[in-house]
Amino acid sequence: MKIDEVAERILTLGHAPKHNYTDYRITSKIKESGQVSNGTKGVEDILASFKIIIILQRELLIIASTADDEGTNALMSDYIREQEKLVWMYSSFLNR
Repeated sequence: MKIDEVAERILTLGHAPKHNYTDYRITSKIKESGQVSNGTKGVEDILASFKIIIILQRELLIIASTADDEGTNALMSDYIREQEKLVWMYSSFLNR
């Protein structure tokens, strides 16, 4: 659902979003996990991924703020708030 919201935001701003797996795989800062059979390792990987995403979203907040793009700022602020809660919950699960 978030992918659609971001794509719609990009279209609203007059640009074309990337739309194929190869593009995402090349540009992603999040690496694929090879240890999906280990539950704790899986949660650690999810936690690390959320931390990367939050950093990138905060960078986007700065760019959107400079451009007076309140729509993107609102969208990213909502995502960051939700994801920070998930980081807290996963960290609690891992006792960190």
